[in-house]
Amino acid sequence: MGIWLSSNNYVILRDLYKSLIMSTQYSFLLFEIFYVFVVWGDIDEMSEASYLLFTQTSVCYKASVFIINKKNLIVLLVSMKAKIFEPQSSIHYGILYRNARVVKNLCAVFLMSAITTCSLWTIMPLFDAAETRFFPFKIWMPVDPRDSPQYELGYIYQVMSIYISALLFVAVDNITLGMIMFGCAQLEIVIDKIKQLKNASSKHNKERRKLICENNKLLDECIKQHQSVIRFIETLENTYHANIFFQLTATVGIICIIGLRISIVEPRSVQFFSMLNYMVTMLSQLFLYCWCGSHLTTKSEELREWLYQCPWYNQDPRFRKSVFIAMERMKRPIIFKAGHYIPLSRPTFVSVLRLSYSYFAVLNQAKNK
Repeated sequence: MGIWLSSNNYVILRDLYKSLIMSTQYSFLLFEIFYVFVVWGDIDEMSEASYLLFTQTSVCYKASVFIINKKNLIVLLVSMKAKIFEPQSSIHYGILYRNARVVKNLCAVFLMSAITTCSLWTIMPLFDAAETRFFPFKIWMPVDPRDSPQYELGYIYQVMSIYISALLFVAVDNITLGMIMFGCAQLEIVIDKIKQLKNASSKHNKERRKLICENNKLLDECIKQHQSVIRFIETLENTYHANIFFQLTATVGIICIIGLRISIVEPRSVQFFSMLNYMVTMLSQLFLYCWCGSHLTTKSEELREWLYQCPWYNQDPRFRKSVFIAMERMKRPIIFKAGHYIPLSRPTFVSVLRLSYSYFAVLNQAKNK
């Protein structure tokens, strides 16, 4: 989207590039909406068009919000480079690397699944005879597939648009998920620092006072870092909560309609396998958000347990008071919510699946009547 071309020397190039990318997505969405109105009332045609309509609407919304919130994105990136988040040992570097590798691998699977789905869609027309050739997607087009070069132009437009759509999906989700996992990594680093709190039961008063002073300093640092993680996640949620909420609601409709299409199309056909792979892609995208959100909540709960297990009982009153206040604050775990309402967790993933199946059952019953 040209989001990183911030130099004044590339303003025109950036704007042209961004306009080209977004114009392909919004024009595709408008063509899809027009086609749905044309075939209104035909369940088979509407179901084939609607799943892509939900997907394209989600892409356009998420990409637009991402561009509009560019300033908040910069704030988040600057926050990630704050001094409080700097790793202080090889263990901390290892924690950051491990969490980055996890989200990288998960998003790589999502990317491969999305590209595979797009590739299956693009090759479907190639299996048909020339006299009955058709475009990969059923949308309204201002060109006739029976004539050349109109068919070639329309085919290139649809293929280019759908690949851009898939890459936009992965790009926006990758950034959001990466930042959630960054919060998880910082909580793990805080846990590692808490483990370094030493027992202050030494018989020598001078040594004991030194240990207590070091423990108080380290505890203060842990509390400040924990509060910084909370503020970082709150900023991230305020920036992209609407994106994720829209994605969750759209996924319900997408999975429902894909299930209906799978029950309609001929098994062992290219379209059948493309629909099946697309369902896996959408489920993997939903699972990524729910898994990362659940992982964040779990780490925040583990932090409280580790704080209680530290040697607070032989510290000075200031240390014990700080531990008490911190543990009271940590009673409320960090929960990333979509739309400030739906928590990203494994139960949410199961709930979306159940809701999608309920709608699918209703649509399937209506189709069979």
